[in-house]
Amino acid sequence: MDLERLKGIFYLICAFSFAGTSVIAGRLLNGQMGPFTITGVSLLLGILCLLPVAWRGILSAIRLMTLRDWTLLGLQALFGVFLFRMFLLFGLQHTSAGEAGIITGATPAVTVMLARVVLKESIHRTKLAGILSTVGGILLIQELLSPGAKLSIMHLAGNVLVLCAAISESIFNILSRAAAVTTERTQREHLHPMAQTAIVSVISLLLCLVPAILEDPISSLSTIGVEAWLALVWYGPVVTSLAFICWYAGIKRCHASTAAALSGMMPFTSMLLSVLVLGEHAGWPQWAGGMMVIIGMILIGGSDNQEHKPSEQNGASSKRSNRLTAHASDSNGKVFEG
Repeated sequence: MDLERLKGIFYLICAFSFAGTSVIAGRLLNGQMGPFTITGVSLLLGILCLLPVAWRGILSAIRLMTLRDWTLLGLQALFGVFLFRMFLLFGLQHTSAGEAGIITGATPAVTVMLARVVLKESIHRTKLAGILSTVGGILLIQELLSPGAKLSIMHLAGNVLVLCAAISESIFNILSRAAAVTTERTQREHLHPMAQTAIVSVISLLLCLVPAILEDPISSLSTIGVEAWLALVWYGPVVTSLAFICWYAGIKRCHASTAAALSGMMPFTSMLLSVLVLGEHAGWPQWAGGMMVIIGMILIGGSDNQEHKPSEQNGASSKRSNRLTAHASDSNGKVFEG
């Protein structure tokens, strides 16, 4: 595995670990202000932190962007920030942070299936086993496999909303990788991760501006305490800005299936923090489901590594063949010259 891909994996692990804390921050903020206000204020804080250090790169990126670039970044803002947070925050009103965190573990499986349809990436037996392991983990979290399990309609609705958030995240993953692949094919320079993060954040802020104003944000912000402000600050500069910077730095170095595998860090982080920070109880279905999600992550990632080895070997063989052909041409040239 080359150094660039290792760096990409490191960036993606950081990105999904930070993203996993969004469930905890959202749980702390829910009930104190509206979902659109939470999203809008956190995005504004993230943008204010980015502008002083990245404004020149942002201006340079804007000058180079095409209509296709704007469209892809707009869709990333819609699915990766706006819809993801709306589904998550509304879902957290009816389910626990621990369950929500693990349900986002559906992201790897959905991303792999979308990668197959959109990016034409293959799904082999190991990868399929990873998808099934992820789905099984989600079912265990729901305790649908446990005798006598009882879920209220609102609780189930909350979990469905969180699942929609995971699907939105998966679509965002595919859109980001598609943009990176297009940039590589056209041999254009990648936009700087900070510039991408800032532009996506601004578009997301514009999307939630009107709904946030309707929630009367001034009155709700004036009544919250220190804990809520700290959660907002974390949700903005860290969960929004830092996580997205790591994401864009990682996805241009790794394939979508690698990102799918590593996205299992998001539910794993959420479940651990919900127990350690919020004091929520996690029974054996939650821990077993969490382990199945992690196993699915490993299987999907391992399958991805195996798939790239043949292509790398073919690439090396092609290079050797080219060198032999060039050598033969040189030899022939010398013969004819003689």
